[in-house]
Amino acid sequence: MPVQPGLKRGLTRFGIWGTTLLTSWLLALLVLQVLFGRQLERNQTLQLGRDLALNVRLTELTLERYPPALISELTGLELLVSQQPPGPNKEAQAMAQRRQELQQVLCARLTQCPELRPAVNRAGTPEVWIELFSPLEPVWLRTPLPMARAWPPQPMLLLLALVSAVVMTGVLYLLLDVARPLRKLEDAVSRVGEHNERDPVPEQGAPEVRRISRRFNAMVRRLAEDQRERATMLAGIAHDLRAPLTRLQFRLSMPELNADERTRCQSDLDALERITGQFLLYAGGGDREECVACPLDQWLAETVAGQPRDQLQLQLISISALIRPVALGRAVSNLVDNAFSYGEAPVVVRLRRTGPDVAIEVWDQGRGMPASEWERALQPFQRLDSARGRQGHCGLGLAIVNHVVRTHEGKIDFQQGSGDPGRFAVIINLPIHETKSAVIQDKSGPDQAGTSDFWQKGTTDSPPA
Repeated sequence: MPVQPGLKRGLTRFGIWGTTLLTSWLLALLVLQVLFGRQLERNQTLQLGRDLALNVRLTELTLERYPPALISELTGLELLVSQQPPGPNKEAQAMAQRRQELQQVLCARLTQCPELRPAVNRAGTPEVWIELFSPLEPVWLRTPLPMARAWPPQPMLLLLALVSAVVMTGVLYLLLDVARPLRKLEDAVSRVGEHNERDPVPEQGAPEVRRISRRFNAMVRRLAEDQRERATMLAGIAHDLRAPLTRLQFRLSMPELNADERTRCQSDLDALERITGQFLLYAGGGDREECVACPLDQWLAETVAGQPRDQLQLQLISISALIRPVALGRAVSNLVDNAFSYGEAPVVVRLRRTGPDVAIEVWDQGRGMPASEWERALQPFQRLDSARGRQGHCGLGLAIVNHVVRTHEGKIDFQQGSGDPGRFAVIINLPIHETKSAVIQDKSGPDQAGTSDFWQKGTTDSPPA
């Protein structure tokens, strides 16, 4: 029977983290043994010294009344009477150090400091002879001298190492299987509105994080599909309108129509043409156009070159930035068209530096729109004719501009003025994203706006005052 992929993945993860836990436990045990093994050995010696001091004191009190042989027979203590205790030919350094520490403990707890001599039983286990102070004859007490075990470690160290391993493995698990995938998911969430094709978030990490990533990827796919369907729908509507528009234009060219009818039909055709163009612009949006470093003053002059020169003023400075020139050019042209359609001439296009950003301002002399309508004006299919006083388009003009500006990581502001340079403005604020040729102020200085050379090319006319 084949193993299911989910079960196989779970067993693999269990094996990996189980091995990590075991390795962490061994490492923590080794570190704790190095750090605290000696201290535990001293504590054991101190406890052994306390017990032996009590036994030595009781034995010495008993020797004052009873002979050593009787005491040894009754208590089972191994006593050596009237002889010097035998010892090994060579004493290990660790045993000698342990014996000296035990002697210090006994000296601190007894009235007289006893002498300790090394001994070894038949099994090779280290022991020690302790001198007892007897009133009649010298007596030696033989007792085991347990050494600190290097392995297996003390139960306390085993428990501390296990707790440390669990903590370290848990932190590593949170860091690798939870925190890192969540950071990737957070970055992906922050890029959802950028309208660019993005790779799906890797479905990795803890099971809960994988489920969230899987659902997030599904959501992004649905949003992308909705975006494509919307673009397809708008583009289809616009293209479907092209055919009857062409037929109407052909009929207008026929001589049977009188001048008034031809004028009205041409006006309707122009309105339909504008609506169709706005649908196409809104469907395209300029998302896929690459950013290029562009001198904004020259680019703006070329963008508005088709507007009436006697009704348009340019106030530009020499500055460059990374932009999508085609998409942003359509947005600026849309604002200028709106200024002529809904406002009053002259229209002023001003370029200026505002801290780390650059501002493209389109001023007109109309009364503008109330501040309460500014936010709604940026939404698609919103008509604010009562605020502007003229026949509107299809309500996509500012929505197109807002969409393009957002793809440039910028924002749109509105401003009322007193007449210099205008009474109402739509302002595009864009980050400069400076390159090697990014910011060059013109000779008029940062606070003075110059006039573009566009107005002097190919004509002797001067720009309007």
